[in-house]
Amino acid sequence: MNQIIDWKNLPFGYQPTDYNVRCYFKNGAWGKIEISSSEYVPVHIAATGLHYGQEAFEGLKAFRGKDGKIRLFRWEENAKRMQMSAEGILMAVPPTELFKEMTFQAIKLNERFVPPYGTGASLYIRPVLFGTGAQVGVKPASEYLLIIFVSPVGPYFKLGFSPVSMLITRDYDRAAPLGTGKYKVGGNYAASLASMKKAHDEGYANVLFLDAKEKKYIDECGPANFFAIKNNTYITPKSDSILPSITNMSLEVLAQDMGMRTERRAVLLEELASFDEAGACGTAAVISPIDRITDDSTGKDYLFKNAPGPVSTKLYNALTEIQNGDRPDKFGWVSIVE
Repeated sequence: MNQIIDWKNLPFGYQPTDYNVRCYFKNGAWGKIEISSSEYVPVHIAATGLHYGQEAFEGLKAFRGKDGKIRLFRWEENAKRMQMSAEGILMAVPPTELFKEMTFQAIKLNERFVPPYGTGASLYIRPVLFGTGAQVGVKPASEYLLIIFVSPVGPYFKLGFSPVSMLITRDYDRAAPLGTGKYKVGGNYAASLASMKKAHDEGYANVLFLDAKEKKYIDECGPANFFAIKNNTYITPKSDSILPSITNMSLEVLAQDMGMRTERRAVLLEELASFDEAGACGTAAVISPIDRITDDSTGKDYLFKNAPGPVSTKLYNALTEIQNGDRPDKFGWVSIVE
């Protein structure tokens, strides 16, 4: 495979690479790690991953620094979150060491696809775990497959760190209050597709969900977490239906390190009018500063005219500089892939 890659104009999408890494869970134990050059996997027609949504995935990134070294950002947190997702929907739980070995191996095998320093691109790593065992009755499978593949990607939004608009719509819920919202499972994303299409069709970057129970509180921000800045405070919603974002966790630490207060709490919709800055954060985009949020039901606009604001910009620069090796990693977040 000798494709020529235009590193500076990469989309955020799938690009073929040389190898993926796989491991099967059968007879109550994880097997040996397998290396494959195939982009396909044979799946039983009655696999629980197809019928009952026994599926979870992760997303993390590796970056090539100015020194040529490859840096992987906070992989341990992704391992923990995948384990939590697996436990939440009764799948075999991948051990941390297995997750690490497969992740590092996938990067090393595809090292030539790690984008050069300074291109704004990175190597996206996608672990996916699903039930392969056959069941017709609704119950967990006895067999599972963990695959880790990689793809070089550009910015999630074409314009990179630039303001985006969001649409609040009460016609859709992303997850039930006592459902699977806190797990990174495919069903949550399937549940968000119709609302995301509505937002895109109306010219918005994504949807800002409200809580499913009362429609009073800010919940997820499309496939990302929401945060706001007010009075030197970093504010982000607290809810059991929100996916715990590793990027959001990291931004909270950076905000505290910059002398800011942090609050993780229920955030009322009405508070939007009082915030100085707002944004969506996640692995894909890091931070997407928000310049406008429109309430579909009332037509009310919440405007953030200075987007991207100074605090969001400072946080974005700090996090991306650590990821790329341009700032000392005093938090121990980065692992060098030797």
